[in-house]
Amino acid sequence: MNILFVVEHYPPYIGGAETLFGNLAEQLAKNGHEVRVVTTRFSPELAVLENRAGVAIRRINCRNRFLFSVLALPAAWREARWADVVHTTTYNAAPPAWLAAKLRRKKAVITFHEFWGDLWLQLPFLSRFQARAFRAFERFVLKLSFDHYIAVSDFTARTLVQNGVEKAKVNRIYNGLDYDKFIGLKHRPKPGFHYTYFGRLGVSKGLDLLLPAAAALKRTHPNARLRLVIPLRPAAMLQRIMDLIEELGLNDVTDIYHELSDEDLRELLLTSSCVVIPSYSEGFCFAAAEAVAMGIPVISSGRGALVETLGGRFLEMEKMTASELRKCLWLAAKGEYEFRSPPVFSLEDTIKNYLAFYIDSMRK
Repeated sequence: MNILFVVEHYPPYIGGAETLFGNLAEQLAKNGHEVRVVTTRFSPELAVLENRAGVAIRRINCRNRFLFSVLALPAAWREARWADVVHTTTYNAAPPAWLAAKLRRKKAVITFHEFWGDLWLQLPFLSRFQARAFRAFERFVLKLSFDHYIAVSDFTARTLVQNGVEKAKVNRIYNGLDYDKFIGLKHRPKPGFHYTYFGRLGVSKGLDLLLPAAAALKRTHPNARLRLVIPLRPAAMLQRIMDLIEELGLNDVTDIYHELSDEDLRELLLTSSCVVIPSYSEGFCFAAAEAVAMGIPVISSGRGALVETLGGRFLEMEKMTASELRKCLWLAAKGEYEFRSPPVFSLEDTIKNYLAFYIDSMRK
């Protein structure tokens, strides 16, 4: 089968969606399928054309995510002629992928990681205009007539149906983890209390709650240390976070890391007391699933699909406030966690489900 992925970002870009499509594309290629990717060339160090683990990648010279919706169309149009299935994801890759697939009369598939709707109006770091514009664009993407919608959790599937997508078109396929990477790993926290956030610099990630909570915790636990593993992009968002750290007087209790290797990241996490995920919403959350797989306790907002992906030792925020998060941090420092059986999301099952989906979708 010939499968074309049109995605805004692709590894080595760091993020949950990128992890999904990187794993999926490489495993499909390993299983004998022809796979091509059209994505952004977000760094000048990246090649325009590259074959990575059997996947043919074409990168568009475009760092602006909104311009990608236009600039990716010629490449998507050319590659769609070859493809059996054109598969994209929210948000900015969706329009060129949908249009190329429709013009070429090919199956158009979109993976929705999450749908925020009116949540856009509640998120920090956005102006009123930005929030309304993003909400309108999200609704526009939802209205495009894709042949199939893939939701990465039951939560996302329910949200899509509630917002007008035909239920028969929605398929739930959980994201998958390669659990072989976690064999033999043991949680061995350093002395003291080290709590870690790792992930994107997204407006929904709850960093506006985490940093004030860290400042409040500092008053009662002056030796506690916050570890932030965050990317260098987007630069404007990074600067806002750095300014907030300075403003709250957290420089002396915060360790910041960028672009760690997988091995170094796992080492940092395994020596942390816990991982903190205070997101306003999560469609799946690789950070949560990976922490659970390594046996690391998690403090979670409990929003969106986090109730599906979390298990093991955890604490869940009852309210989306900095004071509630500080309370959870205080309990974690004492080791007072709740427990439930950890779920398993195997990459093998994910690939198997996608393959079955592709084959079934071609028959319809």
